[in-house]
Formats: sequence, C-alpha cells, structure tokens
Amino acid sequence: MKLKTIVPALTICMSVLCNQSNGQDGFPFKLPKEKPDRKMSAAMERNYTAYSAPRPEHNELYSLFKYTELKGFDYNNHDGTISRRDPSKVIFANGKYYVWYTHRHTPTPPQGAKRSTDVIPSSDWDLADIWYATSEDGFTWQEQGVAVPRPPKPNVGWRSVTTTDILVWKGKYYLYYQGFMEASGTRGDDCPVAVSWADSPDGPWTPHNKVVIANGGEGEWDQYSIHDPYPIVYKGKIYLYYKSDFDGDPRLVRMQGLAIADDPLGPFEKHPLNPVINSGHETTLFPFKEGIAALVIRDGNEHNTIQYAKDGVNFEIASITSFMPNAAGPFVPDAFIGTKYGRGITWGLSHFTNVTTWKQNHAVLARFDCDLSLDVNDPAMKRAHVYLKPQFHYKMGLSDRQKKRIQKATENLK
Repeated sequence: MKLKTIVPALTICMSVLCNQSNGQDGFPFKLPKEKPDRKMSAAMERNYTAYSAPRPEHNELYSLFKYTELKGFDYNNHDGTISRRDPSKVIFANGKYYVWYTHRHTPTPPQGAKRSTDVIPSSDWDLADIWYATSEDGFTWQEQGVAVPRPPKPNVGWRSVTTTDILVWKGKYYLYYQGFMEASGTRGDDCPVAVSWADSPDGPWTPHNKVVIANGGEGEWDQYSIHDPYPIVYKGKIYLYYKSDFDGDPRLVRMQGLAIADDPLGPFEKHPLNPVINSGHETTLFPFKEGIAALVIRDGNEHNTIQYAKDGVNFEIASITSFMPNAAGPFVPDAFIGTKYGRGITWGLSHFTNVTTWKQNHAVLARFDCDLSLDVNDPAMKRAHVYLKPQFHYKMGLSDRQKKRIQKATENLK
C-alpha cells in the first residue's frame, strides 16, 4: 500500500478513536434536557443532579431581581435621623397590602455603642419601634404609624424592638420580633424573640411579655442573638427560621436555624440539626412545591444562592444569582394556609442601607420583583447576564491602604 493511502486511513482511525473514547461519541451539541446515559465530568453531573434544569432560564428557582423606589415614605432629607428597614412578609387583608418594619426616628444618626445614650442610637436598628404601612398597589404606601412600641424597662425589647415578621394563624395575627435588652454592639446583641398578637392587622397589638425563643446556652452558636424571626406554616406546625451571629468579633459568622411549635406562643423547640442553612445575612423563605425555598444573601460560603429543602430542614443549592434583595419580605399568599404545593413568589419589599454616608447611616424600603413562581413565566427575569457600566465597578475601587500595598510590591520588584 502506498504511503499517501496509509496516512489518510490512519487519520480517519485516530479521529474515530478520539471520538469513541470510553465507547462514547462526544457530548451532544444540543444540550439534553434530561441527564444523558453516559460518563460525564463532575461539573456536567452536577448540572443535572444539583439543579432542576440544565439551563438557568428553565430553573423555577432562578431569577434576576428588579427594584423600584417606593412612594409615600419621608426620610427627613436623608439626614440619617429616620430609618425604615427589615420589612416583614407582605400580606393582603381588608382589600389592601400590609407590611411591618423596623422604624427609627432619633435626634441623630447612629453614633456607635460607646457614644449611645437613651436617645442617641448605637446602630441603625437601635432605639427603634415596629411600624406598619398599607398599599393599594404595592408601589405607593401609606404609613399608618406604630404597631408595637418599645415596652417599659425591664420587659423584653425595652431598648429596641426590630426585625419583625408576621404570622396569620387561626384568624389571629402574630408579630415576632427581636427584643433588644441593651444597645446593639455592647456585647453580642442580646435580643431574644418576643411576640405580640392582634385580632386585626390594624391592631391593637397585645404583647405576650415573655420570651418565645430564647438565646442558646453558654457556648452554643446562638448564645447571644436570635435575629430575624421568620414564621411559615408547614406540615401543620409553625416553622420559625432565624439567624444568629457567632464565632467571634469582629468577623462574625452568620448562619440560620429553625425552631418548631404547635402554638404561636410556643413552646418552640429548636431543631437538633441547627444551623440548617450555613450562610445568609437575613432570613427570607417561602413554601415551594413540597418543601421550603430560601434566599441566601451576602454572608457565608453559599451566599448569593437560592436554596431548597424538600423537608424544610436539609437545604441544597438550587441556583446561583446576583443582586439579591436585602432583608426581603416577599408577598407569600400561601405562607399560612399549610399548602401542600407552594407556588413561589414574584415580589415583595426589601431595604437598602448606607443610602448617603455612614455619618448619616440609615436604610430605606424598596420594592423588588422576580420570577420565582410556578404561575409566572417572565423571560426577562430569567436572563443570566447583568450588564453594568464601568462607573458601577469603579465605585468599588481600591482603598488608599491597598494602593500603598500595591505600590510597595511594585517598588520591591525594581
């Protein structure tokens, strides 16, 4: 056989061998919707086993988030003396939407724990009460005033009542909140969970005047703080999720736990697997299909993820996204009906912090929209790219200290 005949034949054989390594052709050009029966890399295995769909736009628990400035709230020219933050879940009652939130109105912006007094706040959530507002459309709100004021000392929350969330249970309304017993930042933010109840979302609210979820024992992860109490009716019980800060100061670790009760006033039993979520700065959860979904923002190894637990306890990453809402309080119509198959969420309220400067530190409420719903199909919410102008990134520039470090490293090379 001539050489010019042998070479093409060898080329064809090598090509076939390469394409049939391990007895398989190359991975299909058209991405299969179902997991293919073939050997795959760990990344491709994960694409089919860790997510509900191989493409993010087909994942019901993936979404971008859109934000809208709210009308109806005054912030005193943003001088830092008025703050609204940490909105509750939004509910619909009496023909309108309701939301509750942390409200601070003090003579000065926050001054830190050492400079705080009975009227000067240590933090943005210090010396705060719980207020509420109503809306006909979810964009323009009418502030209705205080719902739960700080009780007299030494009752739980005498220093500040903050970060509330709502439960509707057997025709009554319950507001859970952090009850601060000292200025925030003094030690470890001593703030067990308290509750007030009412027959109407407009009140009047009757304080239970007892701790319903206590801080953990000495040496336990939640020994100082139970933040962001967040109740959902699930499996006929009250599943109340919360966050705690632990592992030292100033670089605290934030994780989330779960306490379960048969009655809104307790007793609540903390789950033995706590923490049940290893990341996240605030608690935002909602019924989804047979289980519970969670927005996990900012802190921890799994920040900027949306997670899902079919049993409400063992959470797994369902999607990775960006620009998630801070302290989101979604509109969750089926949060309290013991739904067997949760439908998801499409909007709610959240907050933005550091609106001006840290010397005028305060937060503002805003609306977020998304498509984390089985009943909505919004392709614009499912895009995987967020395009930002260069100026956005330049605002996150190097500090003077970092510039000096880089300059010194360059000089050492000369």
